[in-house]
Amino acid sequence: MKKRILYGVPLAAVVAVALVIVGVATGKVNRAQSASALPPSSCGPLQYGGSGTPQFIVPSDLPMQGSSRSQTVEMTKAIAFTLKQAGYKAGKYTVGYQVCDDSTAQAAKWDPAKCSANAGLYSRTKEVIGVLGTFNSGCAEIEVPVANRAGLGYLSPANTYIGLTHGPALPGEPQKYYPTGKRNYARVVAADDFQGAANVLLSKQLNVTPVYILNDKEAYGFGIASAFRNVAKAAGVKVAGFAAWDPKAASYQDVATKIQNSGAKSIFLGGLECENGGKLIKDLKAGVPDALLIAPDGFSSFGDTVKHAGDASEGMWISIAGQPYANLPAAGKKFAAAFGKSIGLAAAKVNPYSNYGATAMQVMLAAIAKSDGTRASVTKGLFNISVPTSPIGGFKLNKNGDTNQGAISFYQIKGGQAVFKKLISPPGALVAKAG
Repeated sequence: MKKRILYGVPLAAVVAVALVIVGVATGKVNRAQSASALPPSSCGPLQYGGSGTPQFIVPSDLPMQGSSRSQTVEMTKAIAFTLKQAGYKAGKYTVGYQVCDDSTAQAAKWDPAKCSANAGLYSRTKEVIGVLGTFNSGCAEIEVPVANRAGLGYLSPANTYIGLTHGPALPGEPQKYYPTGKRNYARVVAADDFQGAANVLLSKQLNVTPVYILNDKEAYGFGIASAFRNVAKAAGVKVAGFAAWDPKAASYQDVATKIQNSGAKSIFLGGLECENGGKLIKDLKAGVPDALLIAPDGFSSFGDTVKHAGDASEGMWISIAGQPYANLPAAGKKFAAAFGKSIGLAAAKVNPYSNYGATAMQVMLAAIAKSDGTRASVTKGLFNISVPTSPIGGFKLNKNGDTNQGAISFYQIKGGQAVFKKLISPPGALVAKAG
């Protein structure tokens, strides 16, 4: 999830972390130095079921506090489940896993300072051979350049901001995230050029134009809102307005009034549910009752969206990159059934992003297995690869670290539950208009 524009991010802190990273980009690791390579101040206990101590540690970097918690907790369980199924092995190497938190209780979401500190920690800890993260694109913007200097590869199960890997993007992107000139970041989820285009097509299919576009001013939110606006223009979809909401506002009645006066038939919420999304939804439905609400995967923690927005969420549409359970290939359904059983959920109730978390671990383990035991070798294994089967199906990652999977699923809140409604695969020509 996300776009550029780091509002209030302490750049000096990022640089400071980078300066203390010394001598960990190369060299093979024979064994972990302790049972818990990463400290409890940032990460959970080491999960490892093999003999002795693992040679390598693969941490996940996700926000474990705030409204995304229910979604990310399930994702970490899916990641751990995948590693356990692999016998805690990647070829001839043994691998342990730690759940690391890039959020704070005070922020109740990802925190720039925590992201910066985590990146420095991973980079300095030689047993860390690769990182599964981040969840929020704004956090990736901070962590990836730090890790890049240490030759440490990141594989995200959730970041969608276009500028992290390719254009169209803001000036200096994506090069600014790779100060060494070598790529160290890939993702198994489709970028926002696909999701933005699919949401525009949905608004046309539902005949709910013109659309008023809102964003939360964060990387992901502004990015996908901009992608929607750009594609809408190319597709002939009228945009009634483009504005930001203040996550700290006590009321959005003024925003609702402005939208009501614009004549918009729908509202696109480019942003995160944890940015006061529940209150926003309530005020929009109260002030613009006839407008349909459409949101991207920043609102895909369905239970939290419904909990915080209440009845106002009824009828809203939410998109998620990838396929729903019913459309998954055999391997995807098999994973959902086995993993769901392990946590007491029916296969169809497993959050789609848990499949992405599991897939990210699978790809990372494959890269480690094929490596010579160095970070550089593992990172190289995240690019220009084909994955014939996984919990999300077969796909390829190109030289930029982007997937060729572009299908977007749409769910509608009905009776407090997220019900799958349709799948949209936007054509490449329209996706290209996102910038």
